[in-house]
Amino acid sequence: MDSYDKLKPYGIGINGCIDGFSLFVVWMEAYTTNNDPKVIADYYMKCVTRLGGCPERIRADNGTENGHVANMQVFLRRNHTDTFAKENSFIYGRSTGNQRIESWWGILRKQSVQFRIMFKAHQDNGHFSGDFLDKSLIQFCFLNLVQKEVDEVVRTWNTHKIRARPGQDVHGGRPVIMYTVPQVYGAEDKLKTVDLEEVVVCKDECTPKSQLPCDETVFELCVLLMQENGWDAPTDAFDAAELYTSLRTVILQNI
Repeated sequence: MDSYDKLKPYGIGINGCIDGFSLFVVWMEAYTTNNDPKVIADYYMKCVTRLGGCPERIRADNGTENGHVANMQVFLRRNHTDTFAKENSFIYGRSTGNQRIESWWGILRKQSVQFRIMFKAHQDNGHFSGDFLDKSLIQFCFLNLVQKEVDEVVRTWNTHKIRARPGQDVHGGRPVIMYTVPQVYGAEDKLKTVDLEEVVVCKDECTPKSQLPCDETVFELCVLLMQENGWDAPTDAFDAAELYTSLRTVILQNI
């Protein structure tokens, strides 16, 4: 489990989790933050609910954003009796040592380069100051497109065939198949059962992603301006860049 911060200066953070054996991407979420522990915990608990269990172990860095997940993992595993139960079920380590997901960030970096180039161009041209308004406008115009791009990269990755690398403890096969039926590859399903009442307790401490891509007031203002000017919702990064510039210009002219 780890966070990707390359787009964070522009108001978009990404958090993800990858299975250590199959390299299957369990979740990959773009949002206005990737350091709110309650939001990260919601990603985790959604997976626990969907899968009907929690992982044997989780590895993450010592950032405060991982604190809730660590507590919930240990809580859900406290009554198990295997070697990695209780406190041993969550491993803290440096992000650079988390090789599985660090390698995946390299793939995402290549696929999302168009967004970084556009954001940097806005910044270099004086059209992005890094203040609340500009970050909110980036989120309004781009966040859904970034998530769509991330989802596509994840789908491609989870279904492509990985070449075995024995020296690096990487097995060959398609991540989605290795994750779903590890027994076919001589591995064991490490999903651990959880008590449904305890899952409910954990969910009460989570904060789901908002339905809105940015601050509510900015969102309502942007929607109003789009209606008044006949601007359509962006379908790609270039449309989003044009909408960002238009919204920013109109808003700043009327402040």
